[in-house]
Amino acid sequence: MGRAHLRPSRPAAAASARPLLPDRVRPLAGGLLACCAVIVAALGALFAHQTRADWFDHAVDAPIIAWFSGHQGFASWLAAPGSLIPAGVLTAAIAIGCVLAGRLNGAFLALAAVPVSEAISEGLLKPLVHRTYLGGVAYPSGHTTAISALTATLIVLLLLSRRPVRARAMRRLSVLIPAAACVVGVGVAIGLIGLRWHYFTDIVAGAAVGIGTVCGLALLLDLAAVRRWFARERHERHERHRSARKLLSSGRGTGPAEVSGCAGPQLPELIRGRAPV
Repeated sequence: MGRAHLRPSRPAAAASARPLLPDRVRPLAGGLLACCAVIVAALGALFAHQTRADWFDHAVDAPIIAWFSGHQGFASWLAAPGSLIPAGVLTAAIAIGCVLAGRLNGAFLALAAVPVSEAISEGLLKPLVHRTYLGGVAYPSGHTTAISALTATLIVLLLLSRRPVRARAMRRLSVLIPAAACVVGVGVAIGLIGLRWHYFTDIVAGAAVGIGTVCGLALLLDLAAVRRWFARERHERHERHRSARKLLSSGRGTGPAEVSGCAGPQLPELIRGRAPV
């Protein structure tokens, strides 16, 4: 009886216990994490304490720098999504959507992706490698790290871990949002090169840090013990909300549907993977 009392109800447990990465994707995520680590380590060893562009970076960067020589404002606009405030706003929006959808593991992934990847990039790799560009420490690119982590998080939440969606519009949005994030990430990379803040290989390393961090966090959150903890937290929150709805219904004549109704399809429905009625 005690075991049955502690066991979460099936609908409540299923939403949070559902892994971020399907079984077939998990080995690929581990391999991608290893590749990202190799790229970051190899480039870091190759360009440690470098103060000027090598032939490869010069060949890639020179045409972009030349084109943006008279368009610095446009380059700044392209690079802006990778800066602190836009990345923080996007992180908060994704996390709130996950909480409203009951995806606590997704919310944790969204909240941790950018801070953890930036800690690796800014706190560990930049001082360690100390590659400079016009006097500023450049390797890896923190802007690219942030936007890559956000893009990888959206791909995990909207493409890999969502349930099948019946509504055509919702299916399209679940693909278009990560695709748009990829386009924005490319724009950030081009803008950073045009502003002469980073070499091309700094961009590559920043993308590897962001993507690898999200892969590592998703694999960690998919461990059985972590998933059980999230399922238990989700069940307890569900029970508290159900008790509150009963009190409101009995005291004010307000039904559960009125208390918890929603205005229309939003990010939570995409993350939950359920078409609106």
